[in-house]
Amino acid sequence: MIRRTVRLAVAILLVGCVPADAGPPRVGDRLPELSVRTLEDEEVRLDQLRGEGVLLNLWATWCPPCRAEMPYFQELSEDYGARGLRVVGLSVDNAGARSLVEGFLEDSGVEYEILLDPGMGSMDRLGVLGLPASFLIDPDGVIRYVRTGPVAEGDTLFLRQIESILPGATS
Repeated sequence: MIRRTVRLAVAILLVGCVPADAGPPRVGDRLPELSVRTLEDEEVRLDQLRGEGVLLNLWATWCPPCRAEMPYFQELSEDYGARGLRVVGLSVDNAGARSLVEGFLEDSGVEYEILLDPGMGSMDRLGVLGLPASFLIDPDGVIRYVRTGPVAEGDTLFLRQIESILPGATS
């Protein structure tokens, strides 16, 4: 009986020692701090993506579903950009694949903002286990929707979620 009580007390203490923000962010959490690079090799922090609704999409050139959804994201950028949607692609290709990233963007006509994370730190910080992964973030930097896997063109749930993060949208 004493051993069980001691084990229970130790378990309670250990659980109390885990920070409340341990683990990947969830819907309702702020986008975490993470430094990545632009194609021009400038440093950008993800948590600074504020003031607009943001579609943040983690992708890689070696991921066929990622490549397939990017032209649709280009359309979303064109259709919703004037209303305050900022589409940001975050490539997790390794540093040696930069020319592949640039070549794919040129060939596919993707013109929205692309950031680079060759160390794949974003996958750890955002709790992404597979690609593609998309996050819809409100103008205050709060994650409002997460989609693991590809987004189908015209997906009505996804489009409703975009509408909900645009500046001035009512929750």
